[in-house]
Amino acid sequence: MSDCCTTKGNDQQTPKRHTCPQCSKLYGEVPFKTILHHIKSPWDLPLKEQAYYFCNDPLCDVVYYGIDNSTIHKDLLRTKVGIKETSDDTLICYCFGVSKSEARDNSIAKAFVVKQTKNSLCSCATHNPSGRCCLKDFPNNT
Repeated sequence: MSDCCTTKGNDQQTPKRHTCPQCSKLYGEVPFKTILHHIKSPWDLPLKEQAYYFCNDPLCDVVYYGIDNSTIHKDLLRTKVGIKETSDDTLICYCFGVSKSEARDNSIAKAFVVKQTKNSLCSCATHNPSGRCCLKDFPNNT
């Protein structure tokens, strides 16, 4: 009898959160497709089939890390990670190109992003390096 319908791998659940091997802080899982969209030359990086996590500590050079504690640093990305950059022209919203300064100075930009998000017209899972929605990253004064 064929095993074509059985699942691959073991039945163990991967933790949704894991400690960054560099800064020792606990962070959440990131979709594998997110990593593929942000690293330089993904065909050259030996990525494993495992859970990966996003470190959003601004002082930590690690951006992604695996359950096996392998790391992917900022220099391996083709995208600047807003949370890890201090420049005002760094993006907060990767789907619509809203920078930190624009988010701070233009309340219409946030309203636009909110509307597009409500209409499911964003692509956060692939555009945002964190793989998550950017709305929480907007300044509260907008």
